[in-house]
Amino acid sequence: MARGRAADGRSSYEILRDRVHGRRRVLDLGCGDGLLLELLAGSESDEREVAGVDLSPAELELARRRPLLADAALLEARAQDLPFTDGSFDACVSHMALMLMSDVEQVAAEVARVLRPGGVLAVALGGGAVGGEAYELFLRLLRPVVEAVPPGQRIPTLGDRRTRDRDGLDAVLGPAGFMPVGWDTVRIDLSGSIEQVWETVSGLYDLGPLDARTIGTLRARFAAEARTEARSDGTIACAMKAHIATSRLR
Repeated sequence: MARGRAADGRSSYEILRDRVHGRRRVLDLGCGDGLLLELLAGSESDEREVAGVDLSPAELELARRRPLLADAALLEARAQDLPFTDGSFDACVSHMALMLMSDVEQVAAEVARVLRPGGVLAVALGGGAVGGEAYELFLRLLRPVVEAVPPGQRIPTLGDRRTRDRDGLDAVLGPAGFMPVGWDTVRIDLSGSIEQVWETVSGLYDLGPLDARTIGTLRARFAAEARTEARSDGTIACAMKAHIATSRLR
């Protein structure tokens, strides 16, 4: 996702960064390898403090290697049980992670607890494929492959579908004390070579149970079909929609 760009030239990470401009203490839920936190740490004065939580020790270790995050609190923790005191942050961000979380009411309650009154919540949520492009092609090819996996071996459906649309997210956040969400949908262009696009789309969790041979076959089919739609320079069109939702704690 880091190389993807919206129409204004920003990545979805940069869009989130800009939504919390001027906020001194910022928490990232599902911070992964720290890319968003690094953008946050480098975009304000030295007074900005950032923190992140994630379930993956390996990803957190990568985040700790980023020089700008040397002093950041990077903790292995669940968003449903945040290891911070009440009112610790001025803003909270989450990039493509909230939509994968269970017990989202508890997540909302915890975020409300660690935010100060008036604190900002800004999240990026997946909005699906753009029709007629390579991501849609990939999903079409992937579906029967995943359905062929024995049910007990498939990745279970992740997250709460209410986080995928504005009304549903309001229903989750409102009881925790958040104002109605602002909602923007942007097209993120992920076009590139077949190899670049494959690297992006094949990061879906659904590929987890697939063996190397099955993934290789899927990759070959994807490359063959995508190649027929290649542009004159050899790149292929690929895009996804991202919802950018923002709210404030009352």
